[in-house]
Amino acid sequence: MSTMEETIEKLKVQIIEQLNLEDVTPDEIDADAPLFDSDLGLDSIDALEIIVMLEREYGLKIQSKEEGQKIFYSLKTMAEFVTEKIA
Repeated sequence: MSTMEETIEKLKVQIIEQLNLEDVTPDEIDADAPLFDSDLGLDSIDALEIIVMLEREYGLKIQSKEEGQKIFYSLKTMAEFVTEKIA
């Protein structure tokens, strides 16, 4: 398993725990699907919780709304951001 795949799997678990998505399993989250406007039903409050999690777990800060929109497009784009920043 590559570092990117490991990061994606770890983020799936962290998002499920952070957002209390009790009815969702990691396998149900498509890494390429949009995080918002998707089956997960995430909203802006969930985005804030994910931002807090990224800061707490990885020491990462989102610099702007535009950057956040790119990072939070999908789980894969979030994993790319995390992998790039912690490398």
